[in-house]
Amino acid sequence: MLLRAYASGIFPMAERADSTDVFWVEPKRRGVLPLDGFHLPRSLAKVLKQQRFRFTVDQAFAEVLGACAQAAPGRNETWINPLISEAYLALHRRGDAHSVEAWTADGQLAGGLYGVRLGRAFFGESMFTRVRDASKCCLAALVARLRLGGFALLDTQFLTDHLAGFGAIEISAKEYRAQLVAALVGSGDFFVDDEGLGATAGPSGKRIVQLLSQTS
Repeated sequence: MLLRAYASGIFPMAERADSTDVFWVEPKRRGVLPLDGFHLPRSLAKVLKQQRFRFTVDQAFAEVLGACAQAAPGRNETWINPLISEAYLALHRRGDAHSVEAWTADGQLAGGLYGVRLGRAFFGESMFTRVRDASKCCLAALVARLRLGGFALLDTQFLTDHLAGFGAIEISAKEYRAQLVAALVGSGDFFVDDEGLGATAGPSGKRIVQLLSQTS
């Protein structure tokens, strides 16, 4: 049902973490981050080049989801309730939901994000950070991976000032549906091994900057 919903342009949310049900959302104005228009801030490029984090995919999906569901500074409430958590864990077990993780040098999870993959579209759901710039670096790592894998659409659901700083824009529901239909044709490769590091590792911070600097 979730995959059919995403293919139709809608997604679930809960009022609060303790809500016992969910509601379906179809924004009139949709946030998307054009993969060929990603803006890599100079300060973030510096952090990536310094190799402060090691990046992986699908190595801590449950922990990433759990961290996204927790309250954080500036975010007292969350829309991720137990029903949503269970559903996305099930999607992950099916191979349809993925996480990107950033790890510190001593092996601690510094930040991450998760979302749903369908065709050549990736639907970003939520992100968190425990170490400064970790979630931003994960977003850059995600965009680099989606570019390498031949994806066509990165859906951010809503446009925020934070995402706008990376090149995200807002489009009409009609334009979004057109982009979605095109992106559902074919299949993106989420596990491109660009540096020979393994399908669930990399690219490294330096390689992410190289990939994003080609057009950003």
